[in-house]
Amino acid sequence: MFNFGIYPLIVKVLSILKKEITSYLSSLVAYVTIGVFLLVLGLFLWVFPESSILDYGYAGLDSLFSTAPYLFMFLIPAITMRSLAEERKEGTFELLLTRPLTDWRIVLGKYFACLVIVFFSLAPTLVYYYSVYELGAPRGNIDTGGVIGSYIGLFLLGASFCAIGLFASSVSKNQIIAFTIAVFLCFFFYTGFDSLSQLLSLQSLSLENLGINEHYQSVSRGVLDTRDLVYFVILTGVFICVTLFILIRQRQKSLVGIDAKYFISALGALILLGIISSFTFTRIDFTKEKRFTVSKISSNIMDSLKSPVKITVYLQGDNFPAGMKRLQRATRDMLSDLQAYSHGRLQFGFIDPIALIKKLPDQEQKQAYDSLQAKGITGQPNSVKTDNGVTQMLIFPEALVQFEGKEITVNLLQTRIGLSDEDVYNNSIQNLEYAFSSAIKKITSGGKPIIGFTEGHHELTDLQLNDAMKSLSDGYNVGRINLKYIPLDSLLKVKLLVIPKPDTKFTELEKFKIDQYVMRGGRVLWAIDQVNAELDSLRGHGGEEMSFPKDLNLDDQLFVYGVRINYDLIADMNCAQIPISTGNVGGQAQIQMLPWLYYPIFFPISKNPIVKNLDGIRSEFASTIDTLGIKNVKKTILLASSPYNKKLSAPHMLSLQALEQEPNPKDFQSTPKTIMVLLEGKFTSDFKNRPAPDSLKEKIAILPQSKPTKMIVISDGDVFKNQVGADGSPYPLGYDHYMRQNFGNKNLLLNIADYMTDDSGLIALRTKEIQIRLLNRPRIRSEKLNWQLINNIVPLTLLLIFAVVQYYFRKRKYAG
Repeated sequence: MFNFGIYPLIVKVLSILKKEITSYLSSLVAYVTIGVFLLVLGLFLWVFPESSILDYGYAGLDSLFSTAPYLFMFLIPAITMRSLAEERKEGTFELLLTRPLTDWRIVLGKYFACLVIVFFSLAPTLVYYYSVYELGAPRGNIDTGGVIGSYIGLFLLGASFCAIGLFASSVSKNQIIAFTIAVFLCFFFYTGFDSLSQLLSLQSLSLENLGINEHYQSVSRGVLDTRDLVYFVILTGVFICVTLFILIRQRQKSLVGIDAKYFISALGALILLGIISSFTFTRIDFTKEKRFTVSKISSNIMDSLKSPVKITVYLQGDNFPAGMKRLQRATRDMLSDLQAYSHGRLQFGFIDPIALIKKLPDQEQKQAYDSLQAKGITGQPNSVKTDNGVTQMLIFPEALVQFEGKEITVNLLQTRIGLSDEDVYNNSIQNLEYAFSSAIKKITSGGKPIIGFTEGHHELTDLQLNDAMKSLSDGYNVGRINLKYIPLDSLLKVKLLVIPKPDTKFTELEKFKIDQYVMRGGRVLWAIDQVNAELDSLRGHGGEEMSFPKDLNLDDQLFVYGVRINYDLIADMNCAQIPISTGNVGGQAQIQMLPWLYYPIFFPISKNPIVKNLDGIRSEFASTIDTLGIKNVKKTILLASSPYNKKLSAPHMLSLQALEQEPNPKDFQSTPKTIMVLLEGKFTSDFKNRPAPDSLKEKIAILPQSKPTKMIVISDGDVFKNQVGADGSPYPLGYDHYMRQNFGNKNLLLNIADYMTDDSGLIALRTKEIQIRLLNRPRIRSEKLNWQLINNIVPLTLLLIFAVVQYYFRKRKYAG
């Protein structure tokens, strides 16, 4: 502490503070000003539909903290305009200086008095918190910690505006001029730097960091970053120091004595704060779920960035539904959080593609849409409920990550069949950190991991795997591997080996290479059909065909590892549809979509990050899996059938005529059957106590037990097969062009690849949980007017009561 008489300073400051507050609250203008502020704020938050908390539908006060700054731009200048201007105009400022008061004490006393009045103006808004608390579904479903953090942000904003207003009051004796200057400066410091940063010639200067909005938006969410705190302290301190300097210079004096010491000490402290905050920082997340706390994994990825990464978010536009607005805000928040750890190397912006395309000539608009689609930016029609019914609007819930000429598209909206809109938006928000961190890591990593798809056993063709391999190629080197020819040392360079629906027998040499690859830490994805059954073949044989077991020579190996894929088929009432010709009318074939029980759709219920929140997984002719009790191997069931299933042992006669009969649910009631399992641990070699195959030409030491590793077994070889159109062009993986519906197969593959190849635990971010905080809509519909009246009248009533009580005590004091 500086030994300049801190205690006397505090005492004198408090005396000025008390005088200013008493003087201000004795004026009718004060109560009118605060009353207008509360009235306008109440109308915006509870009546006007575009910013109404009731219409927004979520239990939070986001509208308060986004609207209040603009009202502060008028309220605070109205409070501060008389602080110094009136004193100087009436000559009472010189009278103050005749007392044992220095310029510092006067300025600080008036500043803190303005701050207390701002706090007094905000106090009635606690009625809004009570209302949202009562209207929550269930009651009390509001993040109190987040609200407290947001109020801290609003108070810091008020503190800065008070310093700016005090400065404006010092430069003119006219209160109206002081008010005008303060409004302009508040507006400029809040939004001006953001506007300047958009100018093409200034975009590289990051001017937005000098503006209040950049820092307030961070704090107003309920997370306090010490760099934002230091920014507000420095901004406030600078304007207070400048105010002091102006007052002294107006009397044609120079800084000497105690004023000079305080002035120099204050400036030195502000500079020191700025230097410290540029080297280190910490963040306090007030929210209940710590939803703005970035994981150590993500912060390390951002910290390791060597070159700029640019993210363009296309989720921008007007009249978004409430859930989409929430996703938009959450996306901005997440990118701001990641940016905080990137040393300025992560840059992001939001654009409205529809608005930009509409500005183009008509002949160029289609080309612009095609260009976006080529990048994976595809518009999605979205139903929006309005007072006039339901309308359709095109929304682009995607972001494009760019780094050194490379691009990766991030899908922000995680749709899932059967979920409510609120659950879809909430799942999407929960997935944001993983989606962006994973994309940034993939696009910036130097060497891509290798993923190899086996060939040589009539596996899925390159055309059938087209989208699977294309989707993986953003983050991996992907190719085909023939186990017959590849040496083991070359196979060990492969991070993940995928065996996609083999149709012919594996030799002992090939099994040996797979086994020793696993023993040395290799990871394997088995996608195996144990039963020979194909819909195309069934159609070509008059609608009937016998399904029979395959001989892949893999049973013993999988048994040793801990699983058994059975020779059967799962018929599930939760299934996809297939097109069936039901006759001819006028020479035209009549096609009808009918449910095909042998094309089950599996909905993940596991919380494992590989499948959490995935949409349904479409399959074809899946079998059941049994898990075995193997020591040192952990088993996690990832996918299973619905409870309405039937197991049919092979051989079994398949017939399209079965489509004509409505299945009886009673015949399909059964326990869910496992079709996908994750195995992790130390595996025993299938060649333990066995000699190597005679055909082995390499000298390989047989390892009897593996290093800690993992594998995934799926009892369906078609799960990663994309459909192919009549013209030979592949459809996206997971898209059923007959049903015209997307399933979760592609995301399943990408999640598996991330889980199996990344040991950092990045995919664990998919387990992040964020609670949905909704308002009680039925109660709002029946009580909307009551709550609108409460939140507009009660704050004004509290202000009026305080004014009457204060007037009564003041009158009684001076009457006595």
